[in-house]
Amino acid sequence: QVQLVESGGGVVQAGGSLRLSCAATGRSFSNYAMGWFRQAPGKEREGVSCISSSDGSTYYVDSVKGRFTISRDNAKNTLYLQMNSLKPEDTAVYYCAADLQSFKGFCTVAAGPYDYWGQGTQVTVSS
Repeated sequence: QVQLVESGGGVVQAGGSLRLSCAATGRSFSNYAMGWFRQAPGKEREGVSCISSSDGSTYYVDSVKGRFTISRDNAKNTLYLQMNSLKPEDTAVYYCAADLQSFKGFCTVAAGPYDYWGQGTQVTVSS
């Protein structure tokens, strides 16, 4: 079992920054790929970014590339998402997720492979 708890969401003005955290408990955090997803009101959940288990390879969707940075601290069992230059369209509930079956050096922003999910944290960007 893996438990994931997100924190760090809030209300920020456009152009501002937030740093999301995802604390993991349970099985070996360093052995699985992690991802950040978001769901805006009335929209489907979308993948935002992911990071692999071994070499820390990362991937970002185009809409956040250059503004968001994903990272992980395996010693602290924590995943991060640094979000800069926030836009109103970034408003959503943000979820972290763990993929226990990922190949080393690989991650995906497709939701299907992820085994465990956090409860989400709300990010609201005002214009």
